Amino acid sequence: MKYIETAIPDVKILEPKVFGDERGFFMETFRVDEFSQQCAERVFVQDNHSKSAQGILRGLHYQLTQAQGKLVRVVSGEVYDVAVDMRQSSATFGQHVGVVLSAENKRMLWVPEGFAHGFYVISESAEFVYKCTDYYAPEHEASLLWSDPVLNIQWPLGNNNSPSLSAKDQEGQLFKDAPYFD
Repeated sequence: MKYIETAIPDVKILEPKVFGDERGFFMETFRVDEFSQQCAERVFVQDNHSKSAQGILRGLHYQLTQAQGKLVRVVSGEVYDVAVDMRQSSATFGQHVGVVLSAENKRMLWVPEGFAHGFYVISESAEFVYKCTDYYAPEHEASLLWSDPVLNIQWPLGNNNSPSLSAKDQEGQLFKDAPYFD
């Protein structure tokens, strides 16, 4: 596994070694010893799998209580994945990292606790799989507005100026009004 630094030191891109031939491929997607050394010592308690159509944007979500670290990857299709630092005491507070994750590039992204997370589906559809360090708790969830001008995230929308959003995501908060981690 190759661990790649991003503009935010706590957020890492993981690039597995892929062994393939005419029969298909094999890759290791997680090893606790390497992950603990390269990213963080964490226990993952929940795995999730979602499927979304092209043009759907999910996020930017985070939980203040029961904060979730997420190890995310795409097993079908392609997404633009974003992590926003919501840790007020961090040197990178309010900054974000955006990475293309796809079934083809097989990259993963480590999004630690204290970050808002979301993705936009670029391909016709995408299946998104992720491990979480704590359980989903909707009563503790907050959402940032995907189009917040302060964050200035350059989503690859193409000709689609208005992605498809859930009602919750349409009502996301501006960064300046959102609750932060200490």
